[in-house]
Amino acid sequence: MIIGGSKTQVIENIKQAAAEGRFNDKVEIDDPDLSAREKTGQVSRYLKNQNSLLYRFLNVCARALVDTGSKVLNWHTRIEGLENLRDLEGGVIVTSNHFNPLDNTAVRITLNRAGYRRLFLVSQDTNLAMKGWIGFIMNHEDIIPIMKSRQYLSGSFEDQIADTLHKGHAILIYPEQEMWFNYRKPRPPKRGAYYYAAKNLVPVVSCFVEVRDLPHEGNEEFQKVRYTMHVLDTIYPDPGKSVRENSMQMMKQDYGQKVKAYEKAYGKKLSYDFREDDIAGWKPRP
Repeated sequence: MIIGGSKTQVIENIKQAAAEGRFNDKVEIDDPDLSAREKTGQVSRYLKNQNSLLYRFLNVCARALVDTGSKVLNWHTRIEGLENLRDLEGGVIVTSNHFNPLDNTAVRITLNRAGYRRLFLVSQDTNLAMKGWIGFIMNHEDIIPIMKSRQYLSGSFEDQIADTLHKGHAILIYPEQEMWFNYRKPRPPKRGAYYYAAKNLVPVVSCFVEVRDLPHEGNEEFQKVRYTMHVLDTIYPDPGKSVRENSMQMMKQDYGQKVKAYEKAYGKKLSYDFREDDIAGWKPRP
């Protein structure tokens, strides 16, 4: 799943950010660059369009396209720990490591097998400005846009999260925030995903995707890779604790589980000292 052009500068950005402990910073170089006003306009139009019959029709089409594409892209993806989802009912927050624009497809097929027909994605506002087929998906699939506006976050965004969970759907929130292309290691999370789980008293489905190189060339910079989805122990909020207490504890447990999953999968202790094999499939030029 190699999206976009050369990743040389992106990998250099990852290396620098890891060295400086900036694990949630943006490293991609080709994302849309919008002003605050443009971002607000994009999100407002997207939310307004959801009330139209045309959007509802295109949403069904986009979901069918994504579901089919997810099965095709993950035909050789292994899923381990699916039994951890056996007793789930109702809305859930899903967390996973974020290393590819299409890594959500592995989460999608996993949740489908657990009985969830729809997976909503919390996605950055700038993604609504993307073009082509990715832009179509971003503007018509089950997306909950997020932007850096205190008024929006405490109002419409929280309402969308609560309503989606109330309807019994799954919501994928990347606690690492930014995507680091093909980066194998779990990064320290931000608290948002766990705050929304705690506030709505719903469990967190904890996932970690292992990425292994295949002996097949993807392009001149990368080998093809294969995923193994590790479904870890589900994390439940304690009704007797405050939202803050729950969110902090859930975040700590989730990160700890992901670290253990990484160490078991790759057979080594987690260290954030950068190594070339931190980037799955990468073929560094001499």
